Amino acid sequence: MAVIHPFNAWRPKTDEVEQIACVPYDVVSVEEARTMAAGNPKSFLHVVRPEIDLPEDTDPYHDEVYDQGAENLRQLITDGTLTQDDEPCIYIYQLIRKGRRQTGIFTCVSVDDYDNEVILKHELTRPKKEDDRTKHILTQQAHAEPVMLTYKDNRQVQSLIDEVVQTDPLFDFKAEDGVIHKIWKTAYTDEFVKTFKDISNLYIADGHHRCKAASRAAETKRQENASHTGDEAYNFFPAVIFPMSNMHIMAYNRVIYSVPENFYQTLDNKFDLSSVNDPTPSEKGNICIYINGQWYKMQLPITDNPNSVEQLDVHRLQEHLLAPLLDITDPRRDDNISFVGGIRGTGELEELVDNNSAEMAISMYPTDISELVEVSDAGKLMPPKSTWFEPKLRSGLLVHTF
Repeated sequence: MAVIHPFNAWRPKTDEVEQIACVPYDVVSVEEARTMAAGNPKSFLHVVRPEIDLPEDTDPYHDEVYDQGAENLRQLITDGTLTQDDEPCIYIYQLIRKGRRQTGIFTCVSVDDYDNEVILKHELTRPKKEDDRTKHILTQQAHAEPVMLTYKDNRQVQSLIDEVVQTDPLFDFKAEDGVIHKIWKTAYTDEFVKTFKDISNLYIADGHHRCKAASRAAETKRQENASHTGDEAYNFFPAVIFPMSNMHIMAYNRVIYSVPENFYQTLDNKFDLSSVNDPTPSEKGNICIYINGQWYKMQLPITDNPNSVEQLDVHRLQEHLLAPLLDITDPRRDDNISFVGGIRGTGELEELVDNNSAEMAISMYPTDISELVEVSDAGKLMPPKSTWFEPKLRSGLLVHTF
């Protein structure tokens, strides 16, 4: 049974929402965030990327970064840029990208559900990043950004969503990347809560570190609160929950900085490469490799009767190419590999190789949402950077404080 929890959101004024809303903290570098927020003191990047307001050589994990983020959030509240809804609410959030609609429930979910595996994960988290997000949450006394979850389609939930989106939204704006964002305040709070009790599991799509950080922050607050009951706001964190049928996963591509001499020949001998003009794999099991100024297609080997993880292209790549041929045994920590979200296109892969920033790029076929759910249900974990979800949620639209 999944618990969803209405909350009193802090939100922008309608005529200022475009100034405030920003991309999530983890899809832009500090330099990109600084450029995007330049001249706009209301940008929520000042909250989720507060190092942009400090000298460029500032350690991103220094206490002053966390204090700056908390101060920036307080300022947005104090000056009235963000105002709080009087009653706990559940909201509907819709994103439209190139005519494709993705509509979900913006609410809070339970830390206990995460701890007890009602909310299922599919990736490992890194302690340093957990520490960073936990400290932001505790210093700000807020969950500034929602995580993205998914659930198996439910007719009753969808019926409620369809009713809400027939009304006028609170927010309706187009971001600079062309994605349209709409948010509604629903009148069906009790109905949504009741209906979600019939949903057995939620699945993390995007935001594993924020989920873990919410759990750690709640544990800290519980230890500090001798009168803890479980109903306190710190026991819940914000999420946008989409039905599986709405989810769109793009490829998560790879870049290799250094390869052995004559590596093309090694690959050709082992995998029988064939040159292609289209750098996008046409089906599961295929990848495209850019090396020596040319794209090549290759078929990934597969074991007999693979389990839910072994059948993933990202696992097959790791098992048959990255580890044995490049000695990349832990891609989370290996400096010879980096990852490029599919939204940036294969042109960026070519550019990185052509300008000698890297020596090889790998264009992947996207992981399917059903594969993510299958792995999660089996209690297993995907290799790192297996999924890139688009479009991304905007931060600063609805903020949860405790």
